[in-house]
Amino acid sequence: MEDDVQAGSLVDAAKARREAGRPNLEGLIDWGHALYAEGRYDEAAKAFEFVLDVEGGNWRALIGRNRAIRRSVPRWHWEMLHDELRSELYDKAIRHIVSPEHLVLDVGAGSGLLSMMAARAGARQIVACEAQHPVAEVARRVIRKAGHDDVITVVPKMSTRMRVPEDLPRRADVLVTETVDCALLGEGILPTIAHAREHLLTDDAIILPCGGRVFAQLVESPSLYRKNHVGQLYGFDFTEFNQLSSIEYFDSRLRHHEHRMLSEPIEVFRFDFYRDTAEPRRAEFVVPPSVAGTCHAVAFWFELDLVPGLSLTNAPSTPNTHWKQAVQCLPVPISVQPDEPLLLDARHDGVNIHFTAVASGVRTLTDGAAE
Repeated sequence: MEDDVQAGSLVDAAKARREAGRPNLEGLIDWGHALYAEGRYDEAAKAFEFVLDVEGGNWRALIGRNRAIRRSVPRWHWEMLHDELRSELYDKAIRHIVSPEHLVLDVGAGSGLLSMMAARAGARQIVACEAQHPVAEVARRVIRKAGHDDVITVVPKMSTRMRVPEDLPRRADVLVTETVDCALLGEGILPTIAHAREHLLTDDAIILPCGGRVFAQLVESPSLYRKNHVGQLYGFDFTEFNQLSSIEYFDSRLRHHEHRMLSEPIEVFRFDFYRDTAEPRRAEFVVPPSVAGTCHAVAFWFELDLVPGLSLTNAPSTPNTHWKQAVQCLPVPISVQPDEPLLLDARHDGVNIHFTAVASGVRTLTDGAAE
């Protein structure tokens, strides 16, 4: 609270001095850097923006604002916009379902691309929800430049905080979203759609995407394992540093690492976005290795059904997608043989997927039932 008061007083003082013809911007720049150091990137960007309103060429403010925005706006936005196949398939699906009478809700609108596709497909009323304020503001400008600001309204908040009729004139007839990460669930698509079904959509609303599946495969790759584990190096023992290793997945392009698949892909989860909630699920699989080797990790990816018969994927066999694959390293590599199946325990908590792999016969599920 003290920090907020101090930030507010600095802004007020700067405004007052600007009005008096004596802008004192150095203190506000210093405060912007202090906010940045505390991880308050949106507030830092606003502090630098005020300076730029007064002195557009202020180099310290320009650099400070850009650094703050780089921290709050993920870099994948640019890669995603250049993903031509993803955009082509979404455009095709949107053209297939959208009609002029539909009210379309675009959740996680980003640059506004899917909203503008809906407008181009004939929708006359679209609400684009984007929680990141800098992104929402840029989306407004992109949409205005495209000439669609008469039918698209940008709402700068989380969809789970939207209300009818305050943010949405009525329940929407169509939901479009791409709130997925390399493992499908990581951006919260399950709770996001479940909330929308209950609070923001008509009972017969069309949901795009309509469902998805997650596939997993055992992988041998010392290169991938080194991204999350360390041992003896330069004459020193760094194994204690592994206490900081991630026990969850990270994204990586398999083709950039020497690797060998040790099993066939298996489907571990299937989702119906018209019905499923974020309720945790768990399943166990017996996975027969197809070749002998050392299992260092589980690689997994999704197939996303946009509309029936039209899907996209970030499988390793699709190198041009902007999505990478999800990789979860095992705590300790496991030696595998074709005649010695592994038990693969897959679970998700509604947002993140986690795997446990052990040699067959060592362990069985004891908590809950497999689904």
